[in-house]
Amino acid sequence: MNFKKHFRLIPGDRLRLAKWDPTDTLDFKDKEEAQGLLERDIKRLDELQYLLAADSRQALLVILQGMDTAGKDGTIRHVMSACSPQGCQASSFKVPSLEESNHDFLWRVHQRVPPNGWIGIFNRSHYEDVLVPKVHGLVSDKQIKERYKQINHFEKMLSQNGVTIIKFFLNISKSEQKKRLEERIRDPRKRWKISPQDVLERKFWHSYRKAYEYALEKCNTEEAPWYIIPSDHKWFRNIAVAKIIVQTLEQMKLRIRPPEVDISKIRL
Repeated sequence: MNFKKHFRLIPGDRLRLAKWDPTDTLDFKDKEEAQGLLERDIKRLDELQYLLAADSRQALLVILQGMDTAGKDGTIRHVMSACSPQGCQASSFKVPSLEESNHDFLWRVHQRVPPNGWIGIFNRSHYEDVLVPKVHGLVSDKQIKERYKQINHFEKMLSQNGVTIIKFFLNISKSEQKKRLEERIRDPRKRWKISPQDVLERKFWHSYRKAYEYALEKCNTEEAPWYIIPSDHKWFRNIAVAKIIVQTLEQMKLRIRPPEVDISKIRL
């Protein structure tokens, strides 16, 4: 199964999230049936990260977006578990600090772009600066449209400089979000995750969905494609994301660079 092709939003297509089933698991029946595939992909990811570091000419940027409780943290924890912290960095983008607010909205993001040989993971990203302002009317529609253009230019510039970008929208249903929020309330180990803002933002569910549809349409390019991942089933979400990351790294044609010294002259 070509996961990249199946879940990719084709550039130019009009997006209606209602047509993307958040419960889809392809032909897999349950977690147990698919567990072997995930384990193989995680092992392969470990091998490919080593090659990426040895190649040292390119970087991979993984962007995770989704509604609250969609599973951004869980995806990082499960899928990226094989990655060495010496070459993989996760960054989270919340409300901008005072210093960040005094710069353009892409300033804080650019600083977290992975260097050559590294994998960078964005838990939320620069898309928060078009989604939240759009839903809450914090900036004008004209400014929002301008930010979309700037995002496309920014991502194209990164691509032209050796950064491969893959963007995942973790697609969950409203009923599943309710279930996960209730679980956080019930489980003492997860209560630290809940906040009054989570409940408040849920009231804007439909507004956020429309904002996402617009954002994904406007910023879905050949250089930085969006993948819409069914995420009501956490185990399938992990499989799909892992497979697409592995397929992307394999297509980067990584190779081990030659040594910087003449090996024949080394005497120990």
